[in-house]
Amino acid sequence: MGTEEFYTSLRQKLEETNQYPVMYMFKFIVPTLTNKAAEITALFGKDANITARQSSNGKFTSITVRLVMLSSNEIIEKYQQVGKIEGVIML
Repeated sequence: MGTEEFYTSLRQKLEETNQYPVMYMFKFIVPTLTNKAAEITALFGKDANITARQSSNGKFTSITVRLVMLSSNEIIEKYQQVGKIEGVIML
């Protein structure tokens, strides 16, 4: 599945399962010893509720972002922005 098909499928699933506005939860995993967590935090801004937790071995950090989103397009735009940050795993 290519990137375009992935986002088309995601948009369809988001439309079927959410009523907007919705409190949406994003989850990401980043290497701990990088500035990737700060880059993600900057993308979501001050209105987002962001929590981070290191893995048991300390190599990775999981980031959970909760933010009110107004549409499926807005959610996909955030995923696309985060997708430009190298080394981020999107869940």
